[in-house]
Amino acid sequence: MSLENCPKPAVQAVIDLTAGAAGGTACVYTGQPFDTVKVKMQTFPNLYKNVVDCVLKTYKESGVGGFYRGTTPALMAHISENAVLFLSYGFCQRIVRKLSGMDNQSELSDIQKAASGSFASVFASLAICPTELVKCRLQAMHEMTTSGKLKPGHPSTAWAVIKDILRTDGPLGMYRGLSSTLLREMPGYFFFFGGYEFGRTLFTSGNKSKDDLGPLPLMLSGGFGGACLWIAVYPIDCVKSRIQVLSMAGENAGFFNTFRHILKNEGIRAIYSGLTPTMLRAFPANGALFLAYELSRKAMMKKMSE
Repeated sequence: MSLENCPKPAVQAVIDLTAGAAGGTACVYTGQPFDTVKVKMQTFPNLYKNVVDCVLKTYKESGVGGFYRGTTPALMAHISENAVLFLSYGFCQRIVRKLSGMDNQSELSDIQKAASGSFASVFASLAICPTELVKCRLQAMHEMTTSGKLKPGHPSTAWAVIKDILRTDGPLGMYRGLSSTLLREMPGYFFFFGGYEFGRTLFTSGNKSKDDLGPLPLMLSGGFGGACLWIAVYPIDCVKSRIQVLSMAGENAGFFNTFRHILKNEGIRAIYSGLTPTMLRAFPANGALFLAYELSRKAMMKKMSE
């Protein structure tokens, strides 16, 4: 049974929510070390010559645990984001189908599914922004301290960072970087779901259904979708990371001013700093995400149909 054709929207919503959470968990544990290197290089490109230099310095300073700093908020971020994302994705597919004059049994095209993912990203952005803010600050805490932007002894646990944000900026402070998150997510998830569905289409031949694909095609399609996302929106993500990390030191220039500052003072290369670990992360992390999502979704739907 396909995702779109499930006759019980309420039950399907629970399945989408749970499967999305499973996918988010797999994504974090697979890709967290790459994400940590990405955030460090985005925020402090002048401190690291390249990916290898960043990896070696991080390991020397903090050991293996340094690559998993911020894992707790990252788990919270990805579980909440993907649970909301895939829940909204199913809902937005129904809306797109209705706007297109299609019945509930009709299969959406890859472009229509990509548009559904883009619409769903609005809801996911509201879920991910607070947790990603905490994650980015924890990942770049060492660099903020050694560069003199923060005094030693600044809150360095997830809960301490949250309390510091609430005390300094109030509840709305948890949504620092929301505009740049939306600017990243809406086009990004168009390419994310579009790339994934296009990959699955390429692997589907004859009378086979996309739901019949095995683990390897699913992982390759998911990895391709992740690569499409990051190639499309990486500069926006770089600016978002800067805003969320540097706001710890009271630097709140906004998206466009931060973007202009980076280009003027550091050049266009700084906008793409950290792209290599991001692309290295894209295939395994997003492949694991979609594999966990599809397998858990199928298992729950099979259980429901018994």
